[in-house]
Amino acid sequence: MDRKNEPFAHDADLAWEPAGIGVTRKILTYRDEVMMVRVRFEAGAIGPPHSHPHIQCSLVECGTFDITISGRTERLVAGDSFTVPPDAVHGAVNIEAGVLLDVFTPMRRDFVLPGT
Repeated sequence: MDRKNEPFAHDADLAWEPAGIGVTRKILTYRDEVMMVRVRFEAGAIGPPHSHPHIQCSLVECGTFDITISGRTERLVAGDSFTVPPDAVHGAVNIEAGVLLDVFTPMRRDFVLPGT
């Protein structure tokens, strides 16, 4: 079911989907202008370096991550956050199993329409 523009999302109704080795994601709410996604990492999982044209703001809900943005790496724990500018190369190495809450603007069409 396409939930675009739905004002509410109930976590129990949303499925986790594969997003890499040891990584799953749950698309929460989104519109053309913005998208919120929860990303769960198993201990040791890696979000490989990548870039995209979206601005990304992320909150560490739980766990410990080494986050690299444009060649700078910092260790972040629950409550810490980071922002990724458009087209900046960034990635994550999970130190202790955890969850990131990512917000993208505009929305990640590639997350809901693979191949775009």
